[in-house]
Amino acid sequence: MTDTPAKLLQGGQPDYDLVVIGGGVNGCGIAMDAAGRGLKILLLEMNDLGSATSSSSSKLIHGGLRYLEFYEFRLVREALKERETLLSNAPHIIWPLRFRLPHRPHLRPAWMIRIGLFLYDHLARRKRLAGSHGIRFAAQGPLVEGIHRGFEYADGWVDDARLVVLCAMAAAQRGAIIQPRCQVIAAAREGNLWRVHYRDNNTGKQHSVISRTLVNAAGPWVSQVLQGPLAQTNPERIRMVKGSHLVVPRLYTGEEAYILQNDDGRIVFVIPYENDFSLIGTTDVDYHGDPSAVVISDEEIDYLLSVVNQHFRQPLSRDAIVWDFAGVRPLMDEAAQSAQKASRDYRFVIDAPVGQAALLSVFGGKITTYRKLAEAAMNSLCRQADLDGQAWTASARLPGGNFDTPTALLNELQQRYPWLDSALAQRYVRTYGTLCIGFLGQSWQIEDLGEHLGAGLYACEVTYLVQHEWAQTSEDILWRRTKLGLHQAQINLQALQRLITQLRTRGTQVTADNGV
Repeated sequence: MTDTPAKLLQGGQPDYDLVVIGGGVNGCGIAMDAAGRGLKILLLEMNDLGSATSSSSSKLIHGGLRYLEFYEFRLVREALKERETLLSNAPHIIWPLRFRLPHRPHLRPAWMIRIGLFLYDHLARRKRLAGSHGIRFAAQGPLVEGIHRGFEYADGWVDDARLVVLCAMAAAQRGAIIQPRCQVIAAAREGNLWRVHYRDNNTGKQHSVISRTLVNAAGPWVSQVLQGPLAQTNPERIRMVKGSHLVVPRLYTGEEAYILQNDDGRIVFVIPYENDFSLIGTTDVDYHGDPSAVVISDEEIDYLLSVVNQHFRQPLSRDAIVWDFAGVRPLMDEAAQSAQKASRDYRFVIDAPVGQAALLSVFGGKITTYRKLAEAAMNSLCRQADLDGQAWTASARLPGGNFDTPTALLNELQQRYPWLDSALAQRYVRTYGTLCIGFLGQSWQIEDLGEHLGAGLYACEVTYLVQHEWAQTSEDILWRRTKLGLHQAQINLQALQRLITQLRTRGTQVTADNGV
């Protein structure tokens, strides 16, 4: 992309209707929504798509049961409504998950939990999920002796990093230009337009474009982008809160998750993860450093292990940790006494002086409400900046989600490719949905998938990810497009990187057809 001539400011057409800064779930959600309204979109992300906060969540699509204690009824109601929408729109990467809440009377009385679960069941209409109920734990179950009673309710699970990529793909299918590893270095209003300067972090080359409007969806960097490249005053105060997680070998055989109460009032999730593991999290710790440098602390590790060991028979030590990750959540700073009480609600601010181009900045939010945030933001921006387009995403399936049920799609794959290992077929369904047919193609045998790089990763999948999902490094593939990094010891990393380099050297370009 080359610099845009200044003559465009004298009556010509700008390059874009909207430039989005930030390739997390909110930025990609806004790009998808805007592209579907017929607007010309450019999204710029300084690293890989979803490489920060959006891939470091607890992987849940949920209303937020504990938010009821902080009287966040509107947020919970909206999130519960979105839970139903997202379960329908992305059945490959979002699916129902049952949660078990062990009752510890000295922390929260049973009547309080029952009231909370009643509200959780009825604040929004449920179509896909069963209601809550009391349960008794088996004497030989995974929990320690002394925990006999509890409650069970339903929420949803999401592959968060893939959600980001699928939103970007949906935007690209509708004409958006998605540019990861491109960083905005300056932007200024020139009358009723924005001139945006950015640098390609791969090549070092700088470019500039002209846009009618600008969206700052930089997540933890939203204030830095405002005060730095945009040279604007920050209209909101952001509280950066670190959330950390552990991954350990599977703690129990059941498919349900556990929500554990702790003496400090917080809760910790233990969630079945990638078949062989359990995901444990999260923490809430105020963070004041560089969001790019966030890591789990020793204190957080000890905290999470302690909570789990108070509840489960199988003792955990640091030696059991397979992987850990941490992310920074940019929450609204409303003088909450503790990080855990900081609101997960979102806010967007439109700055549009008379006769000048509009700027929309996104503050706060949670992954469950990303679609609603994007829709509301674009509705407001379209009115403010006199852009066309109607909301459309509520009933739109994300790429790969055009099937009835995961079981039906799995059966179809196994009939079409009877030589495909059942575990591999299941991973394809839960990672790609129908998109996997694009790289399986007319294969007649396992050898047709190309070089086996280990852990069920074949060359055809890598090629697809580089060509259609903006993957540029082995980390992009092993930790965000898939979670095969958990089996990294089985993977030939040199062969994987060599294949990626070959594909990129050939000038492979991401296309909008996504291989389908």
